[in-house]
Amino acid sequence: MKKVVVPLGPYHPLFEEPEYFELYCDGETVVDIEWKAGYNHRGIEKLSESKHWDQVTFLVERICGICSTSHPIAYCNAVEDLLKIDIPERAKYIRSIIGELERLHSHLLWVGLAGHFLGYNTVFMWAWKYREPILDIMEMITGNRNHYAMMKIGGVRRDIDNGDIDIIKKILGELKPKLEMLTGSVIDDPVLAARLKGVGVLTAQDIKDYGAVGPIARASGVDIDVRRDSPHAAYDLVEWKVITCQDGDVFSKAVVRLLECFESIKIIEQCLERLKKVKGEIAIEIREIPPGEGIGHYEAPRGECFHYVRSDGSSRPVRHKIRAPSYVNIPTFKTSCVGETIADVTIILAGVDPCYCCTERAITVYDANTRKKLFNGRDLITLSQEKTKKLKKRLGIKDE
Repeated sequence: MKKVVVPLGPYHPLFEEPEYFELYCDGETVVDIEWKAGYNHRGIEKLSESKHWDQVTFLVERICGICSTSHPIAYCNAVEDLLKIDIPERAKYIRSIIGELERLHSHLLWVGLAGHFLGYNTVFMWAWKYREPILDIMEMITGNRNHYAMMKIGGVRRDIDNGDIDIIKKILGELKPKLEMLTGSVIDDPVLAARLKGVGVLTAQDIKDYGAVGPIARASGVDIDVRRDSPHAAYDLVEWKVITCQDGDVFSKAVVRLLECFESIKIIEQCLERLKKVKGEIAIEIREIPPGEGIGHYEAPRGECFHYVRSDGSSRPVRHKIRAPSYVNIPTFKTSCVGETIADVTIILAGVDPCYCCTERAITVYDANTRKKLFNGRDLITLSQEKTKKLKKRLGIKDE
């Protein structure tokens, strides 16, 4: 039978962001898959070089709306590594609280979307309803449901009032039985089991071959977690455990994320109790950044988020390298989708919880056949500006 190419994206109901996949199919079976990147490029790394060290924390928050505190924590860890400093204990607990609240809302968002993609909208409505109290807590603590602006080099920007601690604990206490019901419903549902078990399997060796991270690695029995393996914030000051499964399918990815929600609540509750007892500053005053380099990483909801910074002693980084978890997780599609049916590919892609805006970067464009360089970064900006001028002229829009 002749192979048929089925395009998926760049505009597809499954994708929140533009991305393009070509499925090479023999009948209904996918025999190969190609990923074509380059639809987004916001130049975050280059922009960082034009910002003050403190301003960069706000910039990297915009890398991802869902992981909007993960990148600032990784960035702050990198600069603090350069400075060789340890942040105040109270700041450590606050960082972990914000990070775990974000993990809760991210995992529940994913579970809801997974249910929606499968046509199981009851799961979607449950998960997103239970996510709302988490966002309410974030708004109470930080003033925002997303983009919390809590992190700064040397600690955190705002304290958590002791008067709010009991309110937060009450909301989390009310959430736990609802999460138990949702988790039981997903794990015990025969339809979800039939739809997700054995689908999109990644073995432990696949994870190691691709360097995959986060819940998809732990769903394949690879016991890695930056919070434990490279302690920072308050993760080595409280008790919790890394959740793993062994089957490596989409069902296991769902189970890992759901069970991690309970561990996040456990971490938050312990940190809140410690905040009642720990007094003192929430940040160290940083006046200047000396020459040097540092690395920082953090276990974002999707996996390890890595930042590298280099300083020449000025008020701005001279190099800032960022690697989001999706950058190493997305290529696993090459293994997990092959041999599956077209109907299963979309949920396998969703199982990675990919963030394409986190991942995309395009500096130079080459001809795919001749490998001849066509455009560099400046050329792409110029082309975009020229296209905007043409559109304005056609629409009769005058420049202000």
